[in-house]
Amino acid sequence: MKTSVIFTTYNSPQWLEKVLWGFSVQTVKEFEIVIADDGSGVETRELIDRMREELSVPLHHVWHDDDGFQKCQIMNKAIIAAQGEYLIFTDGDCIPREDFVEQHLKYSGRNNYLSGGYFKLPMNVSQAITRDDIISQRAFDVNWLLSMGLKKTHKTLKLTARGKWADFLNWISPARPTWNGHSASCYKEFALAVNGFEERMQYGGQDCEFGDRLRNLGLIPKRIRYSAVCVHLDHKRGYITKEMLQNSYDVRAETKRTKKIKATLGIDQHLQNQEISP
Repeated sequence: MKTSVIFTTYNSPQWLEKVLWGFSVQTVKEFEIVIADDGSGVETRELIDRMREELSVPLHHVWHDDDGFQKCQIMNKAIIAAQGEYLIFTDGDCIPREDFVEQHLKYSGRNNYLSGGYFKLPMNVSQAITRDDIISQRAFDVNWLLSMGLKKTHKTLKLTARGKWADFLNWISPARPTWNGHSASCYKEFALAVNGFEERMQYGGQDCEFGDRLRNLGLIPKRIRYSAVCVHLDHKRGYITKEMLQNSYDVRAETKRTKKIKATLGIDQHLQNQEISP
């Protein structure tokens, strides 16, 4: 099964480089990476060109002009460009553990979408992680993270659980298996069937709203938050406004109320305008 990993980035080349190092050591090698670039400058483009030489998997760069926070737009363009039958979604600030792709493929099912997990890192640890820490997987070792200043909580179970123990934690977890931007996956045909992400939304629940429509389509969410794990690098969110959040809340409420399946403003407009070839 051909697989595409899709994630967004925006003018964060240092974080993006760390994420790509994470994908360079995956236990599964048969996948492509599609970077959905929401208008980054030349530094990001130069990094991606350089990383193509370091990675053993195909690396594609889908870009559009900077027009504020337009994640849904660039994600839809990336979905169209993806050549995989199966799509794994994460983020440009999330370093995947070495088995990230393997776990998504292991648990994939025709009638499901998968909801994975992440572990948030503070800024000091995010900045301290090096290429060697990622290649060696120290960046996922709880003892090493604690030595770097991480505060220990029960959430470190996401990093230590494996095999049947992880399966058990997935089963008993009270967390709802929503679609999330850091670790989620489904077949491309279903992403197309719901018309991709709703471009009337900016920041605030846009990933969950996509999952709402997958549910309305008939997919059953499956929780793998202790199996498919990434570490989330810290960053500021200065682009968020009260109006943006309210609009996103209203759109999602409409989707829930009407049990909508297809986005009002989604992938189909890009196909009709022939902005990007499928």
